[in-house]
Amino acid sequence: MSFWPNQDHWSVKIPLTTDHYRMPVLDDTGVVELTPMPVDVPASEWESLEYMDWKSGGDTNFAPIASADGELDCRGFWDKGKTDKDALWTSNADIAPTLRDYVDAVGANYGRVRIIKLEPQDREQAMRSFHRDDNNRFNPDGEGWVVRSWVELTDNPDSYMLVMDNLTDGLPDPTTERRIALSKGARFVVDTQRLWHVVVHNGSSPRYALITSFESGPALETWIDSQRAPVAV
Repeated sequence: MSFWPNQDHWSVKIPLTTDHYRMPVLDDTGVVELTPMPVDVPASEWESLEYMDWKSGGDTNFAPIASADGELDCRGFWDKGKTDKDALWTSNADIAPTLRDYVDAVGANYGRVRIIKLEPQDREQAMRSFHRDDNNRFNPDGEGWVVRSWVELTDNPDSYMLVMDNLTDGLPDPTTERRIALSKGARFVVDTQRLWHVVVHNGSSPRYALITSFESGPALETWIDSQRAPVAV
């Protein structure tokens, strides 16, 4: 039988209902897809970074571009007594100026900024890493809910991020499954504390993507509105 999380899974204990501002654009599905990446990112900006052996969502390595204290550290900000906001650039940011400037230009408070390198994994392998993120630990009540954005740097159109919403018991609801294709330049914002998620990577070489934590609020909402495709009339 394929893996399926149960009540003992650590994600079930992560809070879903809190006193934080959440963006209406994510109310319905928890996901908003944006237009393709408008900036050309040289491959050297992710190939030349210093990566760390850090496992999350499969056989992964991460290159921190911004961290809690500017150090090359993949740990959660809570290990430094912070929520996932108010990050500082690391030495990797100097190697990836296009990506650094892209994050800065959003204009919203950001936390972890990093490149993920994910080795190929089929659906059955990926499901063993199915999880929700603990993005808002130590986040003061009344402030903006922390969500995450993705930019796909390599072209993997047969791979996808799999997301599911929750049943009343906190476990994933298979009837809400959604797949987000991971072609080069694909961009999306996901409430990863709300949604169970993992990437099914059907390629034959590593997949690279930029992942950034952002605080929900007017700045991020304005940016999202500017990056969505016009609605057909």
